Amino acid sequence: MGNIVGAFAMSHVLGAPDGQEEQALKVWEGMQEIGRQVRALEPDLLVYITSDHLNNFRLSAPQPIAIGTAAAFTPYGDMGLPLEEFPGHPGFARGFLNFVQERGSNLEAVDPLRPDHGVVIPLDIVDPQHRIPTVPLYINMVYDPAPSPAEAWALGRMLGDYIREARPQAERVVIMAGGGLSHWIGVPEEGRVNAAWDEAFLRILEEGRNAELEALDNASIRQDAGNGGLEVSSWVALAGAIPSSPARRVFYEPMPGWATGMGGIAFHIA
Repeated sequence: MGNIVGAFAMSHVLGAPDGQEEQALKVWEGMQEIGRQVRALEPDLLVYITSDHLNNFRLSAPQPIAIGTAAAFTPYGDMGLPLEEFPGHPGFARGFLNFVQERGSNLEAVDPLRPDHGVVIPLDIVDPQHRIPTVPLYINMVYDPAPSPAEAWALGRMLGDYIREARPQAERVVIMAGGGLSHWIGVPEEGRVNAAWDEAFLRILEEGRNAELEALDNASIRQDAGNGGLEVSSWVALAGAIPSSPARRVFYEPMPGWATGMGGIAFHIA
């Protein structure tokens, strides 16, 4: 059976430090710390849970939960990010696809796929040499209705089960989640950050109360954390894969200049 050797989550944007230099430095240092921790674990592969920003998916053809099955990925190149290819892991991806579908749950393969900043910013920090095979797993929150926290939690539970029950002996897997925290995009509230909501969400994870996330609902998240805050579904799925593991906060800064609450955590894996 495989092993989940690490689990991390971080916000997936970076902006100019102008006017918030001290906070920006803390965020950058926190992201770098997560990267060092991931590399030190020497994983055989990385599963990265995120939401696309309508660069690979379309409103007219909903694919709310999908997985990249290619052997390699070339980034989309949004936000001026480099187009350096990184390796995939089709064996893991297609195995998990079958595992989920056999249990009657929804997961679709997507190929071709050009991951956008939601994958590339964290990945370039965590694995700057692009040496770790990476499987992008999408919980796309751009749809209405979007996948619920309960659906994200269930997906995460299946991911954890698949790694522990169906993967090769001693395979070392790191799971990461990207997105959030509170932010509003393309609406009048853009630029607002709800630091109180972010703190409460992080506290649940720090105290190991992961199962409480399954009971969240999208309507309340959208109201209190914004339409961009729905991206925490990726964090919920990650927590579902390791339901009894508490997290340690690596960084948190409310960044109105970046229009988001910036957070990063590392889970303690027993």
